[in-house]
Amino acid sequence: MSTACDAAPRQADRQRRAVPVLVAVLLALLVLPTSVTGSGVALPAIGRESGASLAALQWVVHGYNLTFASFLLACGSLADRWGRRRAFAGGAALFTVASTVSAAADDILLLDFARALAGVGAAALLTSGSSLIGATFKGKARGRAFGAVGITTGAGLALGAMAAGLVTDTLGWRAFFGLHAALMAVVWCTVPLLPRDGAEEHAVRGRRPAGEDGTEGSRPVRVDWAGTAAFSGGLFLLMLGTVEGPQRGWGSAEVLGLLVGSVALLAAFALVERQVRHPMLDLRLLRNRQFTALCLIPVVATLSFVILLPLLPNYLMVANGYSSRDAGGVMLLMTLPILVTPLAATRLLRWGLTLRGVFGLSLLCLTVGVGWLAAVLEPGLTPGTLAGPLITLGVGLGLNFGLVDGAVLDVVAPESTGTAAGFLNTLRLGSEALAIAAVSAALVNLVRKPFDARLNEFPSYDGSSGRLANSVNAGDLSGPLSELPASVRPDFTALVTHGLTDAWHTVLWASAVLCAVTSAVICFLLGRSTTGTR
Repeated sequence: MSTACDAAPRQADRQRRAVPVLVAVLLALLVLPTSVTGSGVALPAIGRESGASLAALQWVVHGYNLTFASFLLACGSLADRWGRRRAFAGGAALFTVASTVSAAADDILLLDFARALAGVGAAALLTSGSSLIGATFKGKARGRAFGAVGITTGAGLALGAMAAGLVTDTLGWRAFFGLHAALMAVVWCTVPLLPRDGAEEHAVRGRRPAGEDGTEGSRPVRVDWAGTAAFSGGLFLLMLGTVEGPQRGWGSAEVLGLLVGSVALLAAFALVERQVRHPMLDLRLLRNRQFTALCLIPVVATLSFVILLPLLPNYLMVANGYSSRDAGGVMLLMTLPILVTPLAATRLLRWGLTLRGVFGLSLLCLTVGVGWLAAVLEPGLTPGTLAGPLITLGVGLGLNFGLVDGAVLDVVAPESTGTAAGFLNTLRLGSEALAIAAVSAALVNLVRKPFDARLNEFPSYDGSSGRLANSVNAGDLSGPLSELPASVRPDFTALVTHGLTDAWHTVLWASAVLCAVTSAVICFLLGRSTTGTR
C-alpha cells in the first residue's frame, strides 16, 4: 500500500512538471524557425541603415545557419554530460543575449557575430528541448507532445516571414531581434520549473549515473571537439568562399585558398570520425542504402523549398515593388500548407499508401513546384499566379514533415537511433546553410552579366555592376533609383528586374533538375521495402 501511496504523489509531480516543459519547449521551437525565415525579410532594412555590402549582410542569415548546423551534435553531447535542463537554460540565455546584441548592434560585423552566437544557442535549445520532451512524457502523451512540437515548428516556419515583415515595416528591423530576445527571456524564466535529470545531479563529477540514457554507466560522456571543429571550420570556409566568389573572382587567390582550406578540413573531419570512439557523425551509417536515401529527402526540400525562404522575398520587393510585409504575406502561400499537409500524409498511410509512396509524392510536388515557379516567374506577377507553385511546394514539404525523422529511426539498429537522428539533422541544417549561400552567390554572379553589358546606357548611375547586383539581391532597388533622374528610372528598373528574373530562372531550373535527379536516386535506393504505415 505504501508503494501505491508513494507512486501517486510522484505521478502528480510528473504531471505538474510536464506543463512547464511543454510550454517552454514549444515557445522556444516557435522562435527558432522564425529566426531563419524572418531574418532574410529584414535584410533590406538592415542594408539601408548600415550601408553594408551584400557579402556582409548575408552573414546575418549564414552565420546563424552555420553554427546551428555545426554545433547540433556537440550540444547534444553536452546535454548528456551536464544535464538537459542546464543545456536548455544555457541555450536560452545565449540566444537571449545574442538577440539583444543583434537588436542593439550598430556595426554589421557585430550583428553577424551575434547571429552566429544565436545559432549556437538554437542548437542547444533544439537538442535539449527534444530530449526534455522525450524524458518527461510517456506512451501516448509523448506522441501528442511531439505532435504539438511539429505543429509549433511548422507555425514558426509558416508565419516567420510575415511576422518579420510586419514588425520590420512597423517598428524597424531592430524590433524583430528584440522580440526574439523578449520571447526567449520568457523561456529562460521557466527553467526553474523544469525537472532535473541524473546527468545534472552528477555534473560535478562529470559522470552519468549507471544505466541512465545509455550504456556508458559512470563513464564520462565525451564530446567530439576535434570533429566539431573540423566540420565547422570546413563548412565555414566553404560558405565564405562561395559568398566571396562573385565579389573577388572565382580564380582569385583568396577564394581558391578558402575552397582548398575547406576541402582539407572536411577531409580531416572524415579521418577524425573514423578514428574517435564517439564520433560526431558515424559515417558508417551511409552504408545503409535506405538510411542514405532518407537523409537525401531533406536535401531535395532544401533545393526546392528552403532556398526560397530568405531569398524570394527580396525578389518580390525588387521586381514587384512589394513592402517587407507584403512579401512576407505572399510567402504564406508556401508555408501555410505545412500546418495541414502532415495530417493528409497520415490519412494516406492509413488508406494503404506505402511510406515510399508518400515520400515519392512529396518529392514529385517539390520538383514540380520549383519547376512551375521557374516557368511563371516574371516582373509584376500577381499572388494568384504564384499561388499554384508555392502551394505545391508547401504541400511537398508538408507530406514528409516529420515522417522522414521517424522513418530514419526504423531503418537503423536500436543502439544507433540517437546517432542516426543527429546525422539527419546535421545533414539537413548543413545542406540548408550551404545551399542558401550557394544560391545567393549564383544570383549575384548571374545578374552582373546584363548589368556589365548595359549599365553604360545609364551614365547618371555612379555605381558599379557589382554594387548594383549586391543591392538588388538584398532586396533594395530604391537606393540605386535615388541616384538617377526620374526620366530614366523606368528603363533602369526594367533592366534590373528583367536581369534579376533571368538569374532566378537559371537558378530555379537548375534546382528543378537537381531535385529530379536526386529524387530518382532516392526512389532507387529506397527500393520496395519501405512499406511502413506509421
